[in-house]
Amino acid sequence: MSAVGPMGAGSRPSIAVLRAELDKRNVSAVELAERYLARIAAESVLNAFLHVDEARTLAEARAADARLAAGEKLPLLGIPVAHKDIFVTRGWRSTAGSKMLAGYTSPFDATVVERLRAAGMVCLGKLNCDEFAMGSSNENSAFGPVQNPWDRDRVPGGTSGASAAVVAAGLSPAATGTDTGGSLRQPAAMCGVTAIKPTYGRVSRYGMIAFASSLDQGGPMAQSAADCALLLAAMAGFDPRDSTSIDRAAEDYRALPPAAGLRIGVPKEFFGEGLAADVAAAVHASLREFERLGATLVDISLPRTKLSIPAYYVIAPAEASSNLSRFDGVRYGHRAADYDDLTEMMARSRAEGFGAEVKRRIFTGTFVLSHGYYDAYYLQAQKVRRLIAQDFQDAFRSCDLIMGPVAPTTAWKLGDKSKDPVAMYLEDIFTLGVSLAGLPGMSVPCGQGAGNLPVGLQIIGNYFDESRMLGAAHQFQQSTDWHTLRPPGAAA
Repeated sequence: MSAVGPMGAGSRPSIAVLRAELDKRNVSAVELAERYLARIAAESVLNAFLHVDEARTLAEARAADARLAAGEKLPLLGIPVAHKDIFVTRGWRSTAGSKMLAGYTSPFDATVVERLRAAGMVCLGKLNCDEFAMGSSNENSAFGPVQNPWDRDRVPGGTSGASAAVVAAGLSPAATGTDTGGSLRQPAAMCGVTAIKPTYGRVSRYGMIAFASSLDQGGPMAQSAADCALLLAAMAGFDPRDSTSIDRAAEDYRALPPAAGLRIGVPKEFFGEGLAADVAAAVHASLREFERLGATLVDISLPRTKLSIPAYYVIAPAEASSNLSRFDGVRYGHRAADYDDLTEMMARSRAEGFGAEVKRRIFTGTFVLSHGYYDAYYLQAQKVRRLIAQDFQDAFRSCDLIMGPVAPTTAWKLGDKSKDPVAMYLEDIFTLGVSLAGLPGMSVPCGQGAGNLPVGLQIIGNYFDESRMLGAAHQFQQSTDWHTLRPPGAAA
C-alpha cells in the first residue's frame, strides 16, 4: 500500500467480500439482509431511508437463496441494495422526496430497479433525496435533511445524499443514485464513497421520476470502483422504453484496464480561486500517485467552466417546468382539500405539494421559456452548452482522462447555505460541465480535509469510456485505501 492513505481504520465489506461469503455458504441472503436491516434501524437518526419494509426485503432474500441453492452464479445474486427514491419501485413508496407524491406506491419498476432485481439484488428500502432531485445538499427533501455519517452536523451532499450516506455508514453495500448536475459525484465525494455517472443514455431513464430529461442519468454508488463496475454492468444497456437510451453493444466494465500509460489532463480552471486548500492538497497528492502508477499529467484548459453554472441553471429549470407540469392534483399525487374550481385546485395543489427550491426552479424555467425570453436565455444557454461540450473534445485530443476536484470544499454544516441558493449552486461548478456535455464522470475517495472530512477525486472520460475510468480508479484504489475508511462509529 502507498503512503497516500493511512492504514488500519477498518473497512466496509465490499461486494466481492459479500459474494465470497454467500458462495461459501458462510452466510445466507436472508441473514445478510437481516444484518443490514438491523443496522438501518440502529442508524435511523441519519434520516436516510424513507421506506423500509422488512417483510418485502426478506421475501426477496429468500428468493435469492432459492436461486443460489439451485446453482445460479451471478455476481450480484443475494447482495443488498438501496434505491434512491427517484426510481419508482413496484410495491414500494416512490415519492421523489416530495410531499406531492407522499404515500404514492408504484405499480411498476424503473428499468434500473428491474435489472438489478433480475440480477438477484435484494432491496433494503427507498432512500431520501432532494425533492425531485433538485439541490446540492439533501436539505430540500420534504421529509427532512439527511445527515453526513462523518459529521452528523454536516450535509451529505445532494441530491443522492442518502445513497452516499448509507454506503459510507455501512447500511448498504450498494445504492442507486441519479446525476443531473453532479448528484452522484458530489455526495460520493462528501461521504467518502465511489460513484460513477455513465455517459448520457447508457442507463435507461424509464421509471426515473424526471427533473431535466436531457441531463438526468442513473448510476451506482458503492465502496470501490470494482463494486461500481459490477453494478453498472447490470444496470446499463439499451431500453426501447426510453427514447434517450443508446443502442450500443454491451461492454464488460469489469475488465478494469490499468492506469499505466494514461495521459491525464489537469484543467487549470479547476485549481483557481474558490478551491479550498485542503481539497487542493488531497487532489494534487492523488495526481502524483497516478504519476507513480505510470500515468503522465498534461496541462489542459476548459475555458468555459464558469459558464456551466448559468447555462445549467437555465436549461435544467426549463426542462423541470415542463416535466413537473404533470403534477397538477388531477390524476395522482397531492390534491388540495379546499378549492372552488379546477384552476384553483391545480394552483393550491401545486403550492402545497412543492417545496421552495422546486417552486424556484419552476418559476425560473417558465420565465426563460416564455415569449420574448426564449431566444435571450434558453437558446443562448443551449449554444453555450454546445461550446462547453466542444471544450472537452478539444481537451481529449491531448489526454485520455481528465482529473480534478469534485467540489470546491468538503461537506458544509447543515443550514449554512440553504438560504443562499447562489452559494449552493457554486458548489457544482466542477461537475456541471460534464453533465451538460453528457460525458461520463466518477468520484473516487482521495484523501481527507480539515476535520477528517472526505475529499473526492473527479475522473472524467470521453463518451463511452467508462471501462477506462473504472480501470484507472481501480488501480488507484489498489495502491491507496481512502475508499476503505469508515466514519467514526459506523457499523463494523
